[in-house]
Amino acid sequence: MEDSAPTRVAAREPAGPGQRAGTTAAWRWLPAGAGVGALAGVLLATGTPAPDLLRYAAYVLFAVALPGTLVYRWLRPTPRTFVEDVAMGIAVGLALELAAWATFSALDLRSWLALWPAVIVALFAAVPRLRRHWRVHGYTPTPLGWSWSVAGATTFFTLYLSQVFLARNPILPTSEDTRQYLDLAYQLSLAGNAKHQFPPQLPQVAGEPLYYHWFGYAHMASVSLIGHIDLPVVALRLAIPGLCAAAVLLTAVVGWRISGRPYAGAAAAALFWVVGEFNFTDPVTAPFGTQATFVVWHGMSMIYSWVLLLALIAAITCVLEKAGSYLLVALLAVASSGAKASSLPVVLVALGVTGVTLLAARRRVPWLVVAVGAIVAAAQVFATAALFHFQTYGLVVDPLAQIRGYWAAPPEWPAWILVPAVWIAVLLNLQARTAGIVAVLRYERLRPAHVFLLAGAVAGPALWLTFGSINSQYFTRAGFTFGVLLSGAGYAALVERARLSREGKAALAAGTVVLAAALVVVEIGYAGRPQPFPSLDGWPAAALVPIWQLAAGLGAIGLVAALLWRPASRVLPGLRGRGPLVALTVVLAAGAPGLVMDVVKSVRVPNGGPYTAIGLPRSRVEAARWVRDHSRPDDVLATNVHCLSGSATADPPDCDARSFWLSAYSERSVLVEGWGFAPRNNGGTVPAFWDAPRLLLNDSAISAPTADLFGELRRRYRVRYLVVDRQVSPGSGDLATLAALRYDNGRLAVYELR
Repeated sequence: MEDSAPTRVAAREPAGPGQRAGTTAAWRWLPAGAGVGALAGVLLATGTPAPDLLRYAAYVLFAVALPGTLVYRWLRPTPRTFVEDVAMGIAVGLALELAAWATFSALDLRSWLALWPAVIVALFAAVPRLRRHWRVHGYTPTPLGWSWSVAGATTFFTLYLSQVFLARNPILPTSEDTRQYLDLAYQLSLAGNAKHQFPPQLPQVAGEPLYYHWFGYAHMASVSLIGHIDLPVVALRLAIPGLCAAAVLLTAVVGWRISGRPYAGAAAAALFWVVGEFNFTDPVTAPFGTQATFVVWHGMSMIYSWVLLLALIAAITCVLEKAGSYLLVALLAVASSGAKASSLPVVLVALGVTGVTLLAARRRVPWLVVAVGAIVAAAQVFATAALFHFQTYGLVVDPLAQIRGYWAAPPEWPAWILVPAVWIAVLLNLQARTAGIVAVLRYERLRPAHVFLLAGAVAGPALWLTFGSINSQYFTRAGFTFGVLLSGAGYAALVERARLSREGKAALAAGTVVLAAALVVVEIGYAGRPQPFPSLDGWPAAALVPIWQLAAGLGAIGLVAALLWRPASRVLPGLRGRGPLVALTVVLAAGAPGLVMDVVKSVRVPNGGPYTAIGLPRSRVEAARWVRDHSRPDDVLATNVHCLSGSATADPPDCDARSFWLSAYSERSVLVEGWGFAPRNNGGTVPAFWDAPRLLLNDSAISAPTADLFGELRRRYRVRYLVVDRQVSPGSGDLATLAALRYDNGRLAVYELR
C-alpha cells in the first residue's frame, strides 16, 4: 500500500509560432470567463437585479475568495495549481466567515461584519512572513481541456437550475396564486433569524432554541449583511447557483488532487453534476427517496455542506499522505459539523475503517489517522452537544427499514428472486456512477487516500440502511461525495491505461454524448407515461421495474457487443484492450438522462409537485415586508395563521403546522406561527402545539382582545405587531379600538399594540 500520491503534472504547453505569452494566458482564462458568464447570464435572465449580481460578485471575490485563498496558502505546505488555491480558498473563506459572523453577532456588531475580510487582508499585508502569500510561483499549469470540462459542467448544472428552480420561483410573489416549494420559506426564515440573532432561534416560535444544522443559513445572512442584498434575492437567486458552481469546481480540483490526474477531477465533476441517477421513468422518480443530485435546490444546507465536505476530504487526504495541515482539517471539520449533521459521521466511519485497514496491513498504529480522527471526533462532539443538543431527529436503529417494503408480503415474485433483485436495483439506482471504483481496485496500487474514499463511499449507504428515518437519506448523499471522487479516479486511470490517440478520445467523448442523447429520446418515448408517482398498483416493487428494464436493455446490448468485440478487434486493431473502458463508460453514462428528465418534470409540475408546492399569496408577503421595514429586529409578531390545512383548535388537533411565510419575509420572530419543523418534534410534524397556554394567548389576542391581554403580550413576549389574515379569521372588531391599524391591503391587516 503506497503512502503518497503519484506525481503527475500537466505538461506546459508552449506558445505556438507567432503567439505571444499574453495571448496564451488570455486563452487559458477563457473557460473561466465562459462559465462565469453563463452563470451571470442565467441569473440576469431569471430576474436577478444587475446591481445585486454585481454586489454578490464583489462579495465572493473580496469577502470569501481573497481572504480564504490567503489563509489557505498559509496553511498548505506547497503550491500546486492556482485553481486549487482559489477553490480551496473559497471553502476556507466560508469557514472563516462563520467565525467572523459569530464574533460580530455576539458583540452585536453585525453592521460591521464587512470588516472581517479587511482584517485578514491587513494581516497578510502587514506581517512580513505572510506577504509572500500574495504572489505565488511554481504553479503547475492547468490543462485547457480540464478547464473547458469544468466550465461545461458548471454551465450545464446552472442551466438545469434555471429550469427546475430559478425560472419557477419569482424572487417575490407576483400574484395571489403564486406557489412555492414548502421548504424555501422555512430556509429563508432561518436566514432572516441568523441575520439578527445569535445564536439563531426557531423564528416560528419566539424564544425556542434552534438545535439544528444552521451554518448554511448564517452564510446566507452574511451575504445579505456584507453585500447589502435583499435576503429573498440571496435565497431564491444567488446562494444556490453560487454554491453549486463552487461545488463543481471543488469536485474537479479535489479529484485531481487526490488522484494526481487532472481528468480524474473532470470525470468526477461530470459524474456528480451532469449525470443523474440510473432510472428509466417519466416523470423522473426517486424510488429510494435519496438521490444525490436531484432537487438539491430544495435544501440549501446540503449544497453548502458539500462545498465544505469536499474541501475537508482534500485536507484529510493530504494529511494521510504527509503533506497536509491539521489546522486546516480542524477548521473545515468544525465548519462541516454544523453545515449538515450527516457529514462528519460518514467521515468518522471512513477514518475508522481506514485506521483499521492500515493497522492490519502495516502492523503498526497509523498515528496520522488517529490524529485526524481525534480532530473530527472533537468537532462532532461540539456539534452534538452545542448545536444539536443531543437531538436525534427521529433517527432510530432499524436495519433495512429503507428498502424492506419492496419485498413485503404479499409478494408478486418468490422471495429468492425478489430480494436480490431489490438489492440490484439499490446498487444500480444509487451507485452506478461510482462504478469507476472497480477500476481503482483492479488497476491501481491502493494508497491511504483510496482506502479513505472507499470507506466513505460505503459508509454513507451503510448508515442509510442502518437507521429507520427519512433523515438518514443524507448519509447517502454525503457518502456519494467520496464515491464519485474515487470513481472519477478509476475512470481516468482506465483511460490512461487504454492509451487512446487524440482521435480515439474524441470518438469516446462523441460516443458518450450520442449514448446520452439516445437514452433521453428512448426514455421520453418508451418510458414516457406522464402520471403522478407512485403508481404501484398495490405492489411496492413495481417502482423498481423501470430500473430493471434499463439494466436488462443495456445488459443485452453489452452481451452482443462482448460477443462481437473480439472479431471486430481483428478488423480494427484499435479496439484491442479498450473493451473495459467502453463498458465502464456505458455504465457511468447510463444515468445521463436523469437531470434532463427532472427538467421535463419541473416544466409539467413546478416546484416539487402538487404535494409540496404551497400557495404563497402576494398580499401575505407584502404585509410581512411592511412589518420588516417598520419594526426593530427584536420585535415579536403574533398572527392567526398556523396551519396549511386543518385547525390548531380542533379536538383532536389536525393542524398541518408548516406555515413559515411571516417569519420568512418579515425577518422577525413570531410568537406562534407554524411549529411543524420545530427541533423538539424530533423529525415529525405533530399537529398539536406543545405550549397550549401560549397558543391560546396568541389566538385570543386576535379573536377576543383585551387591554390586559395586550399588556401581557408586550411585557412577557415583546409582541409589537398583530398580523391578521382575514381569509383565515376576520379577527375581533375590538382590534381597531385596542390597537392601531398600521397596514391594510384588503386581505392582511397589521395592528400595532399601544
